Amino acid sequence: MRMRQRLVVLHRYVGLVMAGFLIIAGLTGALLVWYNELDALINPQWLQVEPPTAHSEPRSPFALRDRVDAAYPDANVHWMMLAPPDAHSPLRFFLSPKADAPALHIDEVFVNPYTGQILGGRLWGDLSQGLANLMPFVYRLHHSLALGTVGTWIFGIVALLWTLDCFVGAWLTFPPPRRRDARHRPRRFWTRWAKAWQIRWRAGGHKRTFDLHRAGGLWLWALLLVFAWSGVALTLYDPIYRPTTGLFLSFQEDPLANVPTRANPSPQPPIGWEPGYHAARQHLEALTQDRDLTIHALERFAYTPHKNALKLMARTSSDVNERFGETWVYVDATDGALLGHYLPTGEAAGNTVTTWLTSLHIAAVGGVGYRIVTTIFGLAVIVLSV
Repeated sequence: MRMRQRLVVLHRYVGLVMAGFLIIAGLTGALLVWYNELDALINPQWLQVEPPTAHSEPRSPFALRDRVDAAYPDANVHWMMLAPPDAHSPLRFFLSPKADAPALHIDEVFVNPYTGQILGGRLWGDLSQGLANLMPFVYRLHHSLALGTVGTWIFGIVALLWTLDCFVGAWLTFPPPRRRDARHRPRRFWTRWAKAWQIRWRAGGHKRTFDLHRAGGLWLWALLLVFAWSGVALTLYDPIYRPTTGLFLSFQEDPLANVPTRANPSPQPPIGWEPGYHAARQHLEALTQDRDLTIHALERFAYTPHKNALKLMARTSSDVNERFGETWVYVDATDGALLGHYLPTGEAAGNTVTTWLTSLHIAAVGGVGYRIVTTIFGLAVIVLSV
């Protein structure tokens, strides 16, 4: 069997293996582009708040964290927002269960930032709680088929196959070489290949279906490759993506990689939440001055007990993600000493490329226009798969 025939068979059967998964990924991805808007539409009682007056200021996020902490005695609040994304949004807090406590029925809590009222909560992604969890469940389907680690590996392998199949599929669109008229072969090649970009709309039946798949794949090839390889980054980062990309590009080291894991971690940061935040903010300001960066927003703050570390997450001029910041500063949760930092771009080429890939994947760049393109692309993936 000739090489071309072998690749046709490979492309066919790899495509059949991937098709069902890509249909799920395309449909859920088209919805996730509008995650916040759809979630707010489904859950207005939690996700839409009105400031009492035009000039109302949100309360201290740390006072609100303490209120949530007191309201859920079986849980710890180890992740918090520092400010609502806009004047009509709540603050979110995520809970983690205390040792020997029963399983949580709520782990995401919504709080009115002006009144301090706890608006409600949900066990993120648990569809048994009803439509309130629809969009988180769609996210779980998109990332892991809602199967946890096993599903993440499945989707990661599919994304890896998809990446390789992009090159096989592109090669198969090239017209087979002809021996005669070698002098005009380059011109004839482009003339013949041009047919692969066209769709015979009037042909009907198999020919039109074939053209939709071949021409659709060619016109979308660059995006298909971006989404396939970024899918590997989002699912198999440590085992596949970073080692492979690291052969060509450098990466920042994990700031907590050399921090020892604590056998009996403190349930709350010993330094305290607010003092820890101020220490992290000072280190962030020093970092941005040193790198000549601008701080646009201080967004989230989290505690990692087993590493005894606090993490301040901000949006700076190093960020390209328009949805949330990915500039991070880590400090010791006992004395506020700097443990390290992470910059999404400008620090290491591998991280810069990865940031752009993943931001394109989740439609967090390019504004509404690119989000519409990504929605259409998700539907196109379904068409190519079918």
